[in-house]
Amino acid sequence: MVLHIPPAQNLTWQAACNTISYSYPGKTMFEALSEKLSKVFSVLGNKGKLSEKDIDEALRQVRLSLLEADVNFQVVKGFLAKIRERSLQASVLESLTPAQQIIKIVNEELVGILGGAQSRLVTTAHPPGIVMLVGLQGSGKTTTAAKLALHLRHEGQRPLLVAADTRRPAAIDQLQVLGKQLNIPVYSEDASRKPVDICKRGVEHAKSIAASWIILDTGGRLHVDEDLMKELKDIASATQPGEVLLVVDAMTGQDAVRVAQDFHSKVGLTGLVLTKMDGDARGGAALSIKSVTGLPVKFMGVGEKTDALEPFYPERIASRILGMGDMLTLIEKAENTFDEKRAKELEKKIQNASFDLEDFLEQLKQIKKMGSLSQLMEMVPGFSNVGRRLPQDAFDEKRLKRIEAIILSMTPEERKKPDIIEGKRKRRISQGSGTYPQDVNQLLNQFQQMQKMMKQFSSGKKFKFPMPFR
Repeated sequence: MVLHIPPAQNLTWQAACNTISYSYPGKTMFEALSEKLSKVFSVLGNKGKLSEKDIDEALRQVRLSLLEADVNFQVVKGFLAKIRERSLQASVLESLTPAQQIIKIVNEELVGILGGAQSRLVTTAHPPGIVMLVGLQGSGKTTTAAKLALHLRHEGQRPLLVAADTRRPAAIDQLQVLGKQLNIPVYSEDASRKPVDICKRGVEHAKSIAASWIILDTGGRLHVDEDLMKELKDIASATQPGEVLLVVDAMTGQDAVRVAQDFHSKVGLTGLVLTKMDGDARGGAALSIKSVTGLPVKFMGVGEKTDALEPFYPERIASRILGMGDMLTLIEKAENTFDEKRAKELEKKIQNASFDLEDFLEQLKQIKKMGSLSQLMEMVPGFSNVGRRLPQDAFDEKRLKRIEAIILSMTPEERKKPDIIEGKRKRRISQGSGTYPQDVNQLLNQFQQMQKMMKQFSSGKKFKFPMPFR
């Protein structure tokens, strides 16, 4: 775990929130592709002038990287043709920074195949708006329904979930449990009822409670079949949804693209939700699916928690793939997670060097709410290059949990005054946290160094960074 302390003169509330940040070089869906592309552009950057031969060799490497990432062949072919045409223009080859110009072109074309601008849910002039979720079993459709409802509520909407998946055992119960956890109403009936009737009565119920959005969780199958498609067509005809979104597992690669084509040809989709984008698959589906189907990706699932659903921003995804980070999403996560009043209090503590282990523990918990460390670090510009040079086990999540366990094993007084922790207390804390006394020693020493840095910041003196917590 690396501590980053911003300069005192730049201590905004967001900076205070991110006073303690953590790095974890875990593999994510686009990381392998990002690493390969970074190497290609690094080679180009080392050359002064670029020739047509240099560009062709670089594009050959990009082609191999994209195909290895399971991107559709035709998409790769069209993508590289556009890049080559634009890269061979005199304005690029004769510029002072041709490599940067080519990266800019790649970024723009990558945004294009990902969908261009963000695609939002289509609103209706006469609420409630209706979103019909469709998909195969195992794609995460029911969980996505709850995530989407929570996302809409965060935007000030009043969503209603309708449990119309009568095929899968426990699907109705699952949605009811999720609705109860999130305090979002769920309309459900006995599984013996017809899904189309459940959806029609669900729409009527939504109007009676003045819901602004209805999310229909429809049935799925292990594969596309005529019975499934007829059922979905009947529901769409009876409810007239403004959005028909296919929930598809991004880790299934090109199978996801084929499933999207099948559903679109038979049901008529308006968009897609890609789940399991936090996985370690090659990620080609995300890069191919818009170009092949013509359908925009509207949301992506980035974790198992109910708040792990993000709008799909093509320009931000392209930026992550090219190793440029995604500070906008990171800032949005921080704003949604941290309380501004509390953050200002922490800012004052940092400025007067009174930040204690109780505050440290609070920061750990807040950052964990933002998502996994690998996801957060992927959003930091340039971190992918640094992360590759770190040891594989340097900053794993287990160490973060161990630090949290150590602090939780302390008394409130010990957290506020760590100087009082002597040998006997250290042994008690290590036993309570399942660690060794030397682990407690190391944490206390590192925290002491951090406090010294804070004092140096507040006094304007220079400082040296301590070694990471281990």
